[in-house]
Amino acid sequence: MNMQQKIKNGWHALRSPTARFSVIFLLGWGFVAGIIFWGGFNTGMEATNKLEFCISCHEMRDTVYEEYKTSIHYANRTGVRAVCSDCHVPRDWVHKIKRKIQASGELWSKVTGTIDTREKFEARRLELAQHEWARMKASDSRECRNCHSYEGMNAEMQDETAKEKHMQATKPGSGKTCIDCHKGITHELPEGMEGL
Repeated sequence: MNMQQKIKNGWHALRSPTARFSVIFLLGWGFVAGIIFWGGFNTGMEATNKLEFCISCHEMRDTVYEEYKTSIHYANRTGVRAVCSDCHVPRDWVHKIKRKIQASGELWSKVTGTIDTREKFEARRLELAQHEWARMKASDSRECRNCHSYEGMNAEMQDETAKEKHMQATKPGSGKTCIDCHKGITHELPEGMEGL
């Protein structure tokens, strides 16, 4: 069988019906369905990154959101605002999906009522904060670095303590990352942190 015959047979197979539809028809509809699914999936992912979604649970709206509104990440001289997802959801796709799966476990706490009141939330605040700090430490404060960089800092405008700490953190092998010093930058520090 020559090459022309093979190509002709291949096209015939693609145009031939399976049980009811041709393979080309099925591939075309599969492609369109894939685009619709991917678009819907990404739209859903982006919707769950919005501030309004994050504070739709009263546990967040009445606690950490109120704290956030008094922070430098909410209002500052430059007008740049970081929302929940900027600090708590990675930007790259693989880490974002991993974080969204972890967050679905956090929704379980909402459904089961383990943090559905301010009192219950406060009772677990230290544990929840420690999980988030560990996540940030493990990623070398990746989300902080989406907006902040040592290279972009003007050390001369910092007070001596900040300047010294930032210089130490830039040294290779220091093991220091943003969250080591900036735990209370946006949210209140939990009770019981003494010695941590």
